[in-house]
Amino acid sequence: MNLVWFRNDLRTKDNHSLKKACDADSPVMGVYFFDPRFYESRDFNLDVDIDLPFTRTGKYRAQFIIESVADLRRQLQEHNIPLLVFHDKPAKVLPDLVKEHDIKNIFLQKEWTKDEMDQEKDLGVELDKLDDKPKGHRTYDQFLYHPYDIPFESFQKIPKVFTEFRKKCEKQAQVRELVSIEAYKQDKLSVHKTEIPSLEDLGLESFEIDKRSAFPWEGGSKSAWNRLQHYFWETKQLQDYKKTRNGLIGTDYSSKFSAWLAQGCISAREIYHEVKKYEKEIKKNQDTYWLVFELIWRDFFKYVSLKHKEKIFNLGGILQKEYDWNSSHRELEKWINGETHEDFVNANMKEIAATGFMSNRGRQNVASYWSMHRKQDWRLGAAYFEHILIDYDVHSNYGNWMYNSGVGNDPRNRTFNIQSQADRYDSDHEYRDLWLEN
Repeated sequence: MNLVWFRNDLRTKDNHSLKKACDADSPVMGVYFFDPRFYESRDFNLDVDIDLPFTRTGKYRAQFIIESVADLRRQLQEHNIPLLVFHDKPAKVLPDLVKEHDIKNIFLQKEWTKDEMDQEKDLGVELDKLDDKPKGHRTYDQFLYHPYDIPFESFQKIPKVFTEFRKKCEKQAQVRELVSIEAYKQDKLSVHKTEIPSLEDLGLESFEIDKRSAFPWEGGSKSAWNRLQHYFWETKQLQDYKKTRNGLIGTDYSSKFSAWLAQGCISAREIYHEVKKYEKEIKKNQDTYWLVFELIWRDFFKYVSLKHKEKIFNLGGILQKEYDWNSSHRELEKWINGETHEDFVNANMKEIAATGFMSNRGRQNVASYWSMHRKQDWRLGAAYFEHILIDYDVHSNYGNWMYNSGVGNDPRNRTFNIQSQADRYDSDHEYRDLWLEN
């Protein structure tokens, strides 16, 4: 038996681990874990005397993951591939699965940040106890430009500045073609059924989507492709992407692909090739290019974390710069609750608390306010984003927070003039009125 361990690659299309498993001998089954460690209070090992008043994964992202896993199960059923789902640690479950189903190979997406590596280390300890240990097959599968294709000798040679990275990749690297298991269908397997946990099972409360939300969609590949169809082909909003991407209200000021990308419901390569198709059939301009530009930014932060590893979680960031940071519980409460002296910050913080989503413009402003205006430990802000965001991605989250806090890939002072930003992007107070009306 071949086992695919799904994590942040919740799709059947363009999934290299799944493709390799289907191409190998023996039937295929899948597994997904709602690891309790990801739903508990976070021990950030911060050198601060402060208790974080939130869990690692909040209700918005948890619900999105639940929906994405359910959608993945439906996709796999089309190929007679069962998906077992457990609310448990992989190390406690997988060894028994290996023995029960005579699993010889485990296919999984390659990860490199601490939490995912800890999962694998714990599992490795348990698998080593087996007489017949399965072979692991890890595949880099969350990039636009594959790590083996980028024009740098090693990850340590990744440039410090995004522009240099982007220009070299655009000139010398190619985005790979998509892979498919469309023609694959195996005989039905007899496996015990498992249930997908609810929010309550995960210790979280249920909720209704706020009618003002800029991100009202469900998780899963089907929803991702429906969104792409709407944004590209039905409304043709793609050709205005750069002009509108700094918007604050509504569902169509930007592509909103980030949550589906974060969970791997759609791949960056799939979006890229769809952009190229759009440029060929409808229109090619600076706006269509800019969506690819943003996908390259996403890649860049992943390569930054590959290069610097645990430094992306350090107070001094990858620059190891020393600032006089503070860590006030009261300041954190005021920022989270939208009770600061900046109404633009308050509106954005109330939006994210009510919906789990916030515009790119808003994220930069609230991050700058927290770290550069209030001089608070930037990692506390990053931790809250990890908890609250539907589209949390460890590489982009910590990369952006370092960048906006002066300890990342741009050593320049990135302090935002909050009032000037509000005047520019919310001159009529429409956004602030929307979220500060109560």
